[in-house]
Amino acid sequence: MANTYTQLMDRIRDCSHLQAVEALLDWDQETYMPQGGVVGRSEQLAMIAGLAHEKLIHDQTRRLLDAATAPDGDEAAVCNLREIRRTFDRATKIPIELVTTIARTSSLAKNAWSKARQASDFSKFSPLLGELIDLKKQVAEHIGYETEPYDALMDEFEPGATSADVEKLFAELRDRTVTLLEKLRNAPDKPDPSILHRTFREPSQRTLGRTLAEAIGFDFGRGRSDVTVHPFCTSIGGPGDVRITTRYQENFLSSALFGTLHEVGHGLYEQGLPVEHVGTPMGSAVSLGIHESQSRMWENMVGRSRTFWTYHYEYLQTLFPDALLDVPLEAFYGAINTVAPSLIRVEADELTYNLHIVLRFEIERALFTGALKPADIPARWNEMMTKGIGVTPDNDANGCLQDIHWSMGAFGYFPTYALGNLYAAQFFEQAQKDIPDLDDRMAENDHKPLLNWLRTNIHQHGQRFRAGELVERITGKPLSIDPFMNYLTAKFSEIGGVA
Repeated sequence: MANTYTQLMDRIRDCSHLQAVEALLDWDQETYMPQGGVVGRSEQLAMIAGLAHEKLIHDQTRRLLDAATAPDGDEAAVCNLREIRRTFDRATKIPIELVTTIARTSSLAKNAWSKARQASDFSKFSPLLGELIDLKKQVAEHIGYETEPYDALMDEFEPGATSADVEKLFAELRDRTVTLLEKLRNAPDKPDPSILHRTFREPSQRTLGRTLAEAIGFDFGRGRSDVTVHPFCTSIGGPGDVRITTRYQENFLSSALFGTLHEVGHGLYEQGLPVEHVGTPMGSAVSLGIHESQSRMWENMVGRSRTFWTYHYEYLQTLFPDALLDVPLEAFYGAINTVAPSLIRVEADELTYNLHIVLRFEIERALFTGALKPADIPARWNEMMTKGIGVTPDNDANGCLQDIHWSMGAFGYFPTYALGNLYAAQFFEQAQKDIPDLDDRMAENDHKPLLNWLRTNIHQHGQRFRAGELVERITGKPLSIDPFMNYLTAKFSEIGGVA
């Protein structure tokens, strides 16, 4: 039986190799591929996606999975069999033709989205978006769901999550966010965010990004950084090839600075997964919510902390003397932690960020219940931004075209961003308890204690535990909004001088 398990794992690793090829083709399309390659690339991605799906759902996979048992005491094998069964059962419900059509359409849609965003014209993207929504509705119907089709899609990214549970969690999160936001509007001390809108030359930003990435532990011997329209992180087959991307604005430092720290957080997770389990569930991330917890922790709880900049600020000033030499550390710290409703999700402050996610969650659900048609998205988006966040987009690029996810067909993905914030705060609170001198070590540019804590408690386990179980094992409590709101309240009250 152990041999049957070994055969199954060899087959699953072969599926993973095909997925790695798909990831590489996708990375190339988003970074270096010339525009003329779009149609050809869409066919390549469709073929690879089909091959991977076909190999996974083949009768041989079923026979091996039905016969395989975990060797005695092998917890990794128990995890692998459980998660392979889940993936197999889900995949066998979806026709190969549908998989290849989605891959082809998504490749074309990403190109259409990029052009539409550049032209700030949603109508150039809307037809393909409508096609993707229809295709994903078919996926939901094939998989099945108890309450609404969106649940079937969300389960792909955050196993076990349901719309009803997320809606309840988000309602409390929104209410408490708005309450704190109102309190901060009357704060006596107002940071000056204009500091971040001076001139910051791209070559120096590149140097800064690499230096900080290396400082917190990203291994460029097993990774690289490139430029793209919408930043992302991808792993090409395991911890040995992890690629991050960013984008630069010479009149806004935060975009690349915190975008890089964010993607590095994802990259550290990928580089920390157990090498011996590459290509299997034990060598894969728990969920996208847990993945996001890693990026948000390094971006915000580390990267926007006073402690972090106590060490790095003088170096930052040497890179940008004209912009920052006359700016004290406290002024810079306040600027990078300014709370103000904004148009762009990835540039939103920690407090209002989740309001962007709630908006996207509600729009996606409406698209899949049929309450909202794709062509009506811009008007609904602007209306919800005005009402829920307090700002109104001046064009589609700054509104409903700002994110790449819909062109990827990644419906059900957005809720994981807010869940990631909650996971991150609860994990970081526990790390501070377990590492009493964490702040002192960070002030000395020593980030190994935190990274090692994450490696031990999260990264090394792969998919051994589901997200909810992992949180309880690490913190002794189920996921809660309290650590996140306590963190934000203490931080922003202190910056704003609010009692």
